[in-house]
Amino acid sequence: MKYILLSAWLCLAVFMNLQAQDHTVNLMGSGWEFSRTDEGVWRPATVPGTVHTDLLAQHLIPDPFIGTNEKVVQWVDKKDWEYRKKWKLKKQELNFDVMALEFKGLDTYADVYLNNHLVLQSSNMFVSHVVNVKEWLVAGDNELRILFKSPIKTDMPKFLQDQVIYPAGNDASDIPLSVYARKAPYHYGWDWGPRLVTSGIWRPVYLHSWNRATIRDVYWQQLKVDSTRAEMQAEVTVEAAVPGEYTLQLQKKSARGGEPSLALFPVTLQAGTQVFKIPFAIEKPVLWWPAGMGDQYRYELVANLLLSKKKIDTHSDKIGIRAIEIVNKPDSLGESFYVKVNGRPVFMKGANYIPQDNFLPRVTADKQEQLFHDMTASHFNMVRVWGGGVYEDDKFYDLADQKGILVWQDFMFACTLYPSDTAFLENVKQEAADNIRRLRNHASLALWCGNNEIAVAIKNWGWQSGYAYTNKQWDSLQQGYDLLFRTILPQQVATYQPGVFYFHSSPISNWGKPEEFTRGDNHYWGVWHGMEWFEAFNTHIPRFMSEYGFQSFPGMETIRTFATKDDYDIFSNVMQAHQKSPAKGNTAIKTYMLHYYREPKDFPAFVYLSQVLQAEGMKVAIEAHRRAMPYCMGTLYWQLNDCWPGPSWSGRDYNGRWKALQYYVKEAFKPRLVSNVIENGQLNTWVVTDEYQGKADLVMSAMDLNGKTIWQKELKDIQLNSNASVKLHAIDTAAILQGRNPAMVIFYAQLRIDNKDLERNIFYFAPAKEMKLEVPHLEVVTSKPAKENGVVYIRLKSDKLARNVYLSLDNAPAATHFEENYFDLLPGETRTIRLQTTQLPEIVQQALKITTLEASYKH
Repeated sequence: MKYILLSAWLCLAVFMNLQAQDHTVNLMGSGWEFSRTDEGVWRPATVPGTVHTDLLAQHLIPDPFIGTNEKVVQWVDKKDWEYRKKWKLKKQELNFDVMALEFKGLDTYADVYLNNHLVLQSSNMFVSHVVNVKEWLVAGDNELRILFKSPIKTDMPKFLQDQVIYPAGNDASDIPLSVYARKAPYHYGWDWGPRLVTSGIWRPVYLHSWNRATIRDVYWQQLKVDSTRAEMQAEVTVEAAVPGEYTLQLQKKSARGGEPSLALFPVTLQAGTQVFKIPFAIEKPVLWWPAGMGDQYRYELVANLLLSKKKIDTHSDKIGIRAIEIVNKPDSLGESFYVKVNGRPVFMKGANYIPQDNFLPRVTADKQEQLFHDMTASHFNMVRVWGGGVYEDDKFYDLADQKGILVWQDFMFACTLYPSDTAFLENVKQEAADNIRRLRNHASLALWCGNNEIAVAIKNWGWQSGYAYTNKQWDSLQQGYDLLFRTILPQQVATYQPGVFYFHSSPISNWGKPEEFTRGDNHYWGVWHGMEWFEAFNTHIPRFMSEYGFQSFPGMETIRTFATKDDYDIFSNVMQAHQKSPAKGNTAIKTYMLHYYREPKDFPAFVYLSQVLQAEGMKVAIEAHRRAMPYCMGTLYWQLNDCWPGPSWSGRDYNGRWKALQYYVKEAFKPRLVSNVIENGQLNTWVVTDEYQGKADLVMSAMDLNGKTIWQKELKDIQLNSNASVKLHAIDTAAILQGRNPAMVIFYAQLRIDNKDLERNIFYFAPAKEMKLEVPHLEVVTSKPAKENGVVYIRLKSDKLARNVYLSLDNAPAATHFEENYFDLLPGETRTIRLQTTQLPEIVQQALKITTLEASYKH
């Protein structure tokens, strides 16, 4: 009898062991402490987090975002720091074949100790680590301790032994050390952000335990895709602790609950890691499309690892099936650069993205979701993850997949040359492999780019003479560039994501010469850096505009978070400290402002006008790029967002509040655009369409500033076609003005579809400062819709032309959002604005502030 019971117990134990294949302990949250190594005092810490945010939480440093405090905290990066966490394990919790610590991100030079055993040394912020630590874990108390060595002290010897100073102009230090560390370059300073060189456990930490074998990774490679069939291959990486005969099963989950098997693949596992390639196909796939072109359908594909027909591990991903091609080749006009999705060319509309905070763990899931909500609301279909920040977390790319926002992904190199010694290059190889593997399954990932602006800098920025490099040094630096960006990175892309487009540097062409605008992508900085006026955007149009921009200040709500009234001057210490482009910066904003507008009456008026100036200038650019389709096939402005509060090129400020630019982008990126421009003495009216096809009427009208119509015309039943830019009307400006002062005439063109007035664009014949505007009288009525919670309607009516009407609420939270703002109201026109707020209509009416262009001027 006892043998029967023993046998039954053994069978049960085996069964339970098969069931308990996988166990994960979250090592984040409470229980962490940190210490300055030369001080030895342990204090509470937050993980994920940074040294700076932990010091801030303990009131040991002032907030570096406020006032001029950034300078006060520069000592932090010169110190070494330790983090530790203690936790208990029961004896039965040690009964796994493998118990591995998984670090998603250590910033940057880190030695990891478990129970005083050195188990890992990390030297790359962008690399994750998995370390089997079973042999060092014990029943009872365990301690994980991580020593973060100062990146400044660690890299200073490399600088001292080198024979060159690298041209890292954005490194806001007398000694540019950022090139040595595989760490977010912007942490060392940039022309829109502070120098805050962080350390810490910046991404999650887990203890992952498993038996027998586990699936480490699955690459769902799309070999050939069209609407009839998707030929695919699952590249499954398996790690085994116990060799033996196993089976890999591939499944496609169905919305109806079934899980049809795509493949069964017997495998013989050896101890260690091995990769298996399993071909399969999906017939008549539902394709994934970018925003504005169709649905973002994704299949849930599953890989199961079976032992004796029992599932011991599973891995699932949501996969959008699509074919993406970047067409970059010589053509009759020069050299093309455009995106094709599922065989169809697509005009790219979007922006350049930088990290949302200098302290990355403060970027919450809610902030990520709001960012993508704002991109969708602004009619984006692409975002460029710029090469001076970080490879974003998985949530970012999941949202891009869900929302249909294609991702242009830079490797994290920008605006300088880099070392090319063996240790550095091996570090980069690991970084590239790790991030390509992590991101390659995302439908949104459109391309990889080696770096930001280094290739054009080598040719055009005068580095050799500016840094007094000898010919030998210069040749060596360029050879290092070629090795890293023309050899190693493309090899890594070809190895881990074959078929995806890679090019070594953006932009392909420089902005200085006319012929450059015929080749590939371009970063046009003639406006701003070249101090050319906004009208230059109409003539400097490349095949793909991947950077261009103009600065403005954030709104007063955000300025009040870092400055006092005593600082309300663009040349005050605080405003200068937050202006990270001091060579031009606030002076450039003022110069352009006084060219197009009258002098503002005070500092808040200057802030308002800076945003209007930025928005109107960028409107010129975006419309020019869209009118030039298909010659130009993309416009990505600089920049979408901020990493701290201050003046910059962003459309959304650090707190997520929309500047005027973002409202203008929303209009200029609409699927249907009406655009007016004067060319060779004619007023030309264009209509640009994305994915719309059908009939429309074009209504055009000119009036004086009192609203009296002086010219009118209507084109009936115009055929609009998808992905087209068509000039529909041209007329001599004199025929419209009829001898009137151009500054006294308003023109607009509007589409009418099914007798509904839709897209409209107002055009002025003279700069705003020449227009004799009167302060308008605005009637305001607020109301609450019956079936919409959290919404108030604001109805406005103006007796006169009201330009750039800006609505704001005193002391409103950042989540308060006017769906339209900075708009123009024609004489006698009524407009209703939807406001997202939990406040009552009568409270909104009392708190509502309205600013107009004329009221902002000094008289």
